[in-house]
This record gives sequence, C-alpha cells and structure tokens, in this order.
Amino acid sequence: MATQQDVADYIIAPDPGAARLTRAVEGVDQNGERSRISVVEERPLTIFLNAQEIVTAMTIGDYPEYLALGFLRNQGMLLPDDRIKGVDYDEDLETVVVRTERQTSYEEKLRKKTRTSGCAVGTVFGDMMEGLEAVRLPQVSVRTSWLYTLAARINRTPSLYLVAGAIHGTVLCQGDRPLVYMEDVGRHNAVDKIAGWMMQTATAPEDKILYTTGRLTSEMVIKTAMMGIPVLASRSGFTAWGVEIAREVGLTLIGRMRGQRFVCLSGEDRLMRDVDPATVVAEDTRHRRKSAQG
Repeated sequence: MATQQDVADYIIAPDPGAARLTRAVEGVDQNGERSRISVVEERPLTIFLNAQEIVTAMTIGDYPEYLALGFLRNQGMLLPDDRIKGVDYDEDLETVVVRTERQTSYEEKLRKKTRTSGCAVGTVFGDMMEGLEAVRLPQVSVRTSWLYTLAARINRTPSLYLVAGAIHGTVLCQGDRPLVYMEDVGRHNAVDKIAGWMMQTATAPEDKILYTTGRLTSEMVIKTAMMGIPVLASRSGFTAWGVEIAREVGLTLIGRMRGQRFVCLSGEDRLMRDVDPATVVAEDTRHRRKSAQG
C-alpha cells in the first residue's frame, strides 16, 4: 500500500484518475459473466519542428509538450544551444509545434527511419548512433540500498499501470528518491517525456538514475546515454546490443530488479554494496494487484 511519503517525494507523479487517459469498456470474463474494466486510451500526436512535420507518435496524450521536446532532443534534431521560441500544443488537431530561432531542415534524416522494438511501434531515425561515439558518461557510484529503496517506492506508487495495465513507466531518480514518473504505451515515449522535462527545467543529468519497467534495449540505452544519465535500471531484462552499447559508453546497466534480486551487466565496479540482500523484504507478487484495488 502506498504511503503519503511515497507520493510526496515526486516532483511529477502519475495521475491515474486524470481525464482522457482511460476508458471503461465492458466485456465477458472466463466464466461468461459481464465485466467492466478500464483500458488505456491511445491517440496520435504529430510533432512538428518549425514548419516541418517530423513524426506521428501513438501516445496516451499527457504531457505532449515534454514528449515533443524530448523526442526531438533524443533524435539530435534539437541541439544543446538551440533557443526555443515556443512549444504550441493544439488538442483538437493533436499536434505539437516546437519553434526554434535556428532554421531547421531534416529532409535527409527523415528518409532514414528505423522501426524499433518498443511497444506501440516506436520510430527512430537511421542515424541514431551519430554522436554516440563521443559520449563518455560520468563514472558515478551507485549504492545498492538506493536500488532496493527505489524499486519498493516506485512499485507502491499509484499509477496508470495499476489501474489499466498495458503501459510502461519511466522514473527519473536521484539517489534513493524518485523525482519524475512518466507513463505511456511505449517506453520510448515515457523516456522522451523525461528528456523533455529535463530540457525545459535545465535539470542536470550527472547524478541521476533512470528507472524503467521496460526492456533494456539498444534504443533505451542510446536515449539514456544521449541524455547524459549514467545509470539505467529496470525490472525487465536485456538485449545483447543494449549491453554492448552500455559497456562502450560507460553506462551502468542493471536489470531484472525484483525484490532482493538484480543483475548488473555493465558498470559492476561502480556498485557500492552497502546492504545485505538477505535483509531486503522480498517482493510480494500480490502487492501490485492490491494497490490497484486500494
């Protein structure tokens, strides 16, 4: 059961009761009985950079400005020194227009699209590795006590996942404190929302941890590295290319975080084992269902 402190620690926490995020749908269960459940809404959002249409993403529709900024930043279409003149969201047209002082044109880049392994059919561009060779992340220490505390707090936090499922969460953390928790149908969208918030608030990445409920794929590793965040952790598993890239850029990569257990496949020398795993409370596999009902 979530406590007031679990939620109060966040700068942005999920709002599972927000309008337009879910819809009640009736169906029939395994016993042939009528059942009414909440399902996640999914709607298109078209992102423009100045006058150029860049992409249409399928999203739950919250924080569209952060999603647009983060997507463009993580694709290298917004440069670190770009001056943003405006970010205009039109709910009726389901569009976001990001305007910069610099004139932009990405016709060639737009021709090189790659369909990713993300849920909701993620799209990145074929030159996604550009600039990664110059990335060298700060070699920060990670206390294992932070990992256990973060996992417990995040798993207890009321979220859209607990209400309706079919969704991924990504949380920006500092030490053992979760700061910004974003959800979406695709984990890449949730990460882009975090990136957009960091860009808008000029938040430094050097001492942060990115926690995700999704798989640790190459795309997730690249996005985290390009954001300058030195640690990426997940409840889920890894892909081989994700691990390879993490080792090349010096990203601490931790997966399969469940209760007392986790596996570190990159940056293990930076782990500070300051707590005995045997003293950590094992994860109750029923607690997430209880939270959803409570």
